[in-house]
Amino acid sequence: MVRKSIKKLPRRREEFTFRGLTIDELRQMSVAELLPVMPARVRRKIKRGLSRGEEGLLARFRSGDVRIRTHLRSMVVLPEMVGRNIEIHNGKEWVKVDIQPESVFHYLGEFALTRRRVVHGTAGIGATRSSKYVPLK
Repeated sequence: MVRKSIKKLPRRREEFTFRGLTIDELRQMSVAELLPVMPARVRRKIKRGLSRGEEGLLARFRSGDVRIRTHLRSMVVLPEMVGRNIEIHNGKEWVKVDIQPESVFHYLGEFALTRRRVVHGTAGIGATRSSKYVPLK
């Protein structure tokens, strides 16, 4: 078997597109025009109507507020939110998130994780001799 040496080209950083539409094209579309482009779950949420809190958050994005903090983890990231900074509450603290084009039609809660990685400490008082063994790094 003879292998050809294939030279890998560096991956080009192209402009983000969502189903063939650039972020600027998505921004210019109304919500009704965006519906066929959205994933099914997001489309269902938008068709059923946003809550008063979600409408208020959207109004704050449109007004150009500099600092936006929210507990609304179930809010969908719409194209008009891209490029803005937002602080999302994860249940304990505020997580600063810069909304990227790739996060369009995801939920805000996906970017502020509520659970941390478990880091176990050493054995405590009263532990048996075998469980006190902690290997050296």
